[in-house]
Parts: sequence; C-alpha cells; structure tokens
Amino acid sequence: MSMKGTAARMGVMKRVSLVFKAKANKALDRMEDPRETLDYSYQRQLEMLTKVRRGVADVATSRKRLELQMNQLQQQTNKYDDQARKALGLGRDDLAREALTRKAGVQGQLNDMQTQYAQLQAEEEKLTVASQRLQAKVDAFRTRKETIKATYTAAEAQTRINEAFSGISEEMGDVGMAIQRAEDKTAQMQARAGAIDELMASGALDDGLGGRRDDIQSELDMLSANSDVESELNRLRGELSASAPKQLEGGNGGPNGSQTGQSQPGQAQPTQQYAPPPPQAPPYTPPVQDTSPTQYSQPQDSRPAGLPVSDVPQDGDGS
Repeated sequence: MSMKGTAARMGVMKRVSLVFKAKANKALDRMEDPRETLDYSYQRQLEMLTKVRRGVADVATSRKRLELQMNQLQQQTNKYDDQARKALGLGRDDLAREALTRKAGVQGQLNDMQTQYAQLQAEEEKLTVASQRLQAKVDAFRTRKETIKATYTAAEAQTRINEAFSGISEEMGDVGMAIQRAEDKTAQMQARAGAIDELMASGALDDGLGGRRDDIQSELDMLSANSDVESELNRLRGELSASAPKQLEGGNGGPNGSQTGQSQPGQAQPTQQYAPPPPQAPPYTPPVQDTSPTQYSQPQDSRPAGLPVSDVPQDGDGS
C-alpha cells in the first residue's frame, strides 16, 4: 500500500508540475514580444563579438610582448658573441668559453620564445578570421532583425486597425461604452431641463432668485399673448379680403370676362363669397429716404358680405 501511495503522489506531483509549466509557458508566450527577443539576441551577439575582439587584442599584446623579449635575448646573444671574439683575440680562452656558454643558454631561451611567438601568431590569425566571420554574421542578423521587426510592426498595426474597424478591440469597446454613457446622460439632462421649464411655466416651481411668481400675472400674460395672436390673425384676414377684389377685376377684364360667372356644363359650381369693389383712392406716394416696403390696405366697403358674386352689378351691365 505504501508503494502505491508513493506512486500516486509522484503522479500527482508530475501532473501539477506539467500543468504549472504549461500555464507558465502560455503566460510567457503571451508576454513575449518578438522585437524585444530579437534585440536581446542581437545584444548577446554584439557582446560575443566584443569578447572575440578583446581576445584578439590580448593575443596580439602577448605576441608583441614576446617579440620585445626576443629582441632583448637576440641583443644579449650578439653581445656574448662579441665578448667571445674579443676574449679569443686577447688569448683568454676561458673568458671566451664562458661567453659562449652564456650565449648558448640565451639562445635556448630565444628558440623557445620563437616557438611561442609562432604559436601566438597562428592563434591571432585564427581569432582574426573568427572575428571577421562573426562580424559578418552579426551584420546579417542585424539586417534580418530589422526586417522582421518592421514586418511584425506593420502586421501589428494592421491588426489593430482591423480590430478598430470591426469594433472588437478593447479600446474601441471602451470608447463605445463611454459614448453610450455620454448620450444617456445628455438625454437625461435634457429631459430634466424640459421638465423644470414646464414646471416653472405652469407655476408649480418658483424662481428662487426672482421671488414667488404671481398666478394672476401669469394668466394675464397668457391672455395678452393670445390677444396678440388674434390681432395678427385678423390683420392677415383683412389683407386677404382686400386682395380678393383685384383678382375679380382681372378676371372680368379678359376677352371672355362676361362668362366668368357662368359654370361650364358638367362642372360643379363653387360657392363664391361677395367681395365689394374697392373705392377709388388717391395714388400712393412713398416717403423720401424710406427703403422699407409699405403695404397699402384698401378700405373695405360697408355693404354686407355673403351675397353671391353673380348678384353684384358688373361693369357694362344695364341693370
């Protein structure tokens, strides 16, 4: 039983670990920006190229230092050789032997340094070639990186534009909700303002600044407004009744004017109101320097209205 319980716990832990890794991978994938990843990779390659160049510089420095030491050893070898020649010329074989012994030791060091120098020179050449290849790869990666970044940015912008047009993006949703709220508040404020105006017009609400409103004065204002409307209506009626006789005179003066009062067979005879002819009025002379149009109202005849037009004596009639 203990083995089965341990196996079950291990299986649960593996599943929990797998689920956690899957969730973390999905979250990281959502947070990852390919442009930032490419920039980071390019930065790492630049750091690697810098290290390679620094290695080339270090190798070249070591080679140069070894070259200086080789020159010093070569000078010592030449010095010992000159000393041996002088000792032999003076008949001092022991001094010549000692100088040649020291020369042999320095020559051994010089040979070892020459071997190291050749190795350093070869290593420097390898590092230089590697640095050049790496530089070419970094340049190519930088070009490809910029191309990918530009393509990704264009695709992202196109996606945002399409989402904005389709109205499925979060930003456009927020804007639409804000507009809807503004419209609702505007309609509410307009309704409230209209209700307050109606209440103040009816006298249900008082103006706090102008004092309490008098109901009698309100009624008088309404009656005065109605009286003004009626006066304007009567004036318009008078103008229309004054213009009607002119139309009748124009109809009688035509070639068939004597038949205007007769109805054609098959046609319904319209009911006509009696309109008296206007009296003769002196010609109207407009005042000087007055550019406003002046309407001349003709006085109405005192004869009663309501008689048919056919009963009115016409011009040229014997009766």
